[in-house]
Parts: sequence; structure tokens; C-alpha cells
Amino acid sequence: MAKLGKNAPNEQEGKETVEFFKDLDREALNTERFLEKYSKQIGIVFGVLVLGVLGFFAYKQFVVAPKNVEAVKSFLAAQKKQTEGKDKEALGGKSAANPGFVGTYNEYSNTKIGELSAYNAGLLKFKEGKFQEAYDLLDKFSSDNKTLMALKFGAMADAKSGLNKNDEALSLLDKASTASDDPYTTYYFTRKAGIVALGLKKNAEAKKYFSAIDEKYQDYDNGMSDSYIEMTKYF
Repeated sequence: MAKLGKNAPNEQEGKETVEFFKDLDREALNTERFLEKYSKQIGIVFGVLVLGVLGFFAYKQFVVAPKNVEAVKSFLAAQKKQTEGKDKEALGGKSAANPGFVGTYNEYSNTKIGELSAYNAGLLKFKEGKFQEAYDLLDKFSSDNKTLMALKFGAMADAKSGLNKNDEALSLLDKASTASDDPYTTYYFTRKAGIVALGLKKNAEAKKYFSAIDEKYQDYDNGMSDSYIEMTKYF
């Protein structure tokens, strides 16, 4: 049996390296053949992707941007009516000449200004005592601003209370109490949730809300939470 020389390990490594590069050559050749065979299909797919990207930017530039500008103009016109105390004109929605908040939402519902218009319209509908319409409009609004979302849930809770659906109102107030990082907003809706829970004779829940105030928000409460906690023992 032939003995391996001192250079045998190196020779073996050399062979393995050669084989490795041969495999790479074969893989490269296979890739080239694949590209040659399917070059037309790949070109079509690549073209579709490029058109998709270009289409997205064109849509943002020539469709979304102008719509946002028109939405802002319409919103500001409605807001001006509201500051003048002309609530019906601010609400609008009855003619193209005066779209108001309702018309602005209907026309630009896919924009942030359109959603904000729905929020303002919901508040005006609530003021009119049209609680279901108010709720439906408020529900259209969404925002990355946590305080605005807390105010939305709070207003929706008021609409549910107006419809005598106080259990649903309490659920929304609970959302409002946890939606914001602002301490006063959190305190305000926690206190409101506690009062509604007390009215529903849900004393354990009411105590939970007032205890949270007593623990975290005494600066805003002037000791009122202590009185409410006592009330939960008797109502």
C-alpha cells in the first residue's frame, strides 16, 4: 500500500479547492442559461416593478398632493364658519358651493384632513342632538396623535350616553383613559369613567378608576377622589 507523502494533505486540499471552483463554474453556467432562457419573462417582471414604483410616485405627486391642497382649503372654509358661530354652514354637506365639514369628508375621506373634517362634523352633530350620526362620523377619524384619539373616544362615549347606551359609553371612556400619554387627559377621562361606572352601580370598577386618580393624579383632583371612593361603599 502506497504511503502518503508529507504534501498529501496539501494535495488533497488543492483537489478540493479545484472541485469547489468547478462547482461554482457549473452554477454560474446554469444561471447564465436560466437568464438566457427566461430573459423575456424576467424583463417583463422587472418592467412591471419599475412601472409600479413610478406609478406610486406619480400618484402621490399628481393625485394625492393636489387633493390634500383642496381638502385643506375646504376644511379651513368650514372652520372659519364655525368660528363665526355659523354651525349649520360649517357642517355643510348640502351643496357643492358650501361643502362644510361633511362635504369635505365625503369628497376627501382618504386624506387626513378629510378624517379631521369627520371629527369636527361629529362634534357639531352631537351639539344638534343627533347622537348616532355624531358617533358614526367620529368613528371615521383616526390619528397618530394619542391625545386626539383620547378625545375621539371621549366624544364617542358622550354620543353613546346620549343614546342611553351607558355600558358602551363606559367601555369607550376606558379606552379614552388609556389612549393618551398626557396626564391631564388621562385624569379627565379616568374620572369620567369612574362617575359613569358609579351611575351604573358598577362599584368595583368605579373604585378602580378613583383609586388610580388618588394614586397618580392628586395634583388635578383636589382630593375629590377620596369622596368618590367613599361613595362606592354605599351606592
